[in-house]
Amino acid sequence: MRPPAFWHAGPGHPVARALAPLAALYGWRSAARMDRRGTPGPCPIVCIGNFTLGGAGKTPTALAVAGLLRDLGASPAFLTRGYGGRLAGPVRVDPDRHAAVDTGDEPLLLARFAPTIVARDRLAGAPHCIEAGADVIVMDDGLQSPALAKALSFAVVDAGVGVGNGRVFPAGPLRVPLARQWRHIHGLVLIGAGAPGETVAEDAAHRGLPVHRARLVPEGDWAGRRVLAFAGIGRPDKMFATLREAGADVVATRAFADHHPYGRAELGALAAEAERLGADLVTTRKDHVRLPPEFATRVTVLPVTLAFVDAGAVAAQLADILPRP
Repeated sequence: MRPPAFWHAGPGHPVARALAPLAALYGWRSAARMDRRGTPGPCPIVCIGNFTLGGAGKTPTALAVAGLLRDLGASPAFLTRGYGGRLAGPVRVDPDRHAAVDTGDEPLLLARFAPTIVARDRLAGAPHCIEAGADVIVMDDGLQSPALAKALSFAVVDAGVGVGNGRVFPAGPLRVPLARQWRHIHGLVLIGAGAPGETVAEDAAHRGLPVHRARLVPEGDWAGRRVLAFAGIGRPDKMFATLREAGADVVATRAFADHHPYGRAELGALAAEAERLGADLVTTRKDHVRLPPEFATRVTVLPVTLAFVDAGAVAAQLADILPRP
């Protein structure tokens, strides 16, 4: 879905106010569900979630956290519901055998780094992580799910948008009233810069929670490269801005809804436009795995990694939940 504009137009927007009664009911039910006691997992579970619907940078954060866990001597595995995929699981993701239509796009990226289990039933999926050799589970999304008890939960926030108008769905982007979510959080991961995110960071600091600042770092030499950028992620503008900051000459952009299933006709139109503009087609890793193989070879990926400003502070929190040798 594309987030409606009024989600970021302030809490007093007429549509947001009109939807407030429905949002109150949704928020009450979702908060009650989030407050349920989770079942202990077979090993420590680190949850990488977000307060709102849509993307905030959870997957690159999960990859960065798994990298820190490895540096600490742990063996992480990823557990995810596989949004957009047809497989209910539990199933271990094989990037050479599975496609995005099977598992969703994010699991294919995660599986190239560590064992990844897709399971709509996270409780059923956790033992499969152990079978894959894990001694710690990194759960991509699931902050609001009570299925498994988390040893550590990080909320990821895109500083450019924060929590939008601060209202609960459908009046705003929040999954659960923000005041009810803080009690389940052990740290905030703030990606990028922006006043909306700083407001959330101030709230976290006031509550005594660590704020881990991070940024997305593009790989490769993009200086002067003429590109047509397209993306179907939570906030495509973030990808376009990253390219510009890397020095690319972004001559055109095309934004699609998160997890957009690309059709051959629209891909053909993109290719024709890029040829007319004398530009290279560029997209994200997450989009690239959703492209048909015959088209994927014609598109360049913008690889990005998440870098923490103070990785040591994140590692210290992670070390606290790992079993002592």
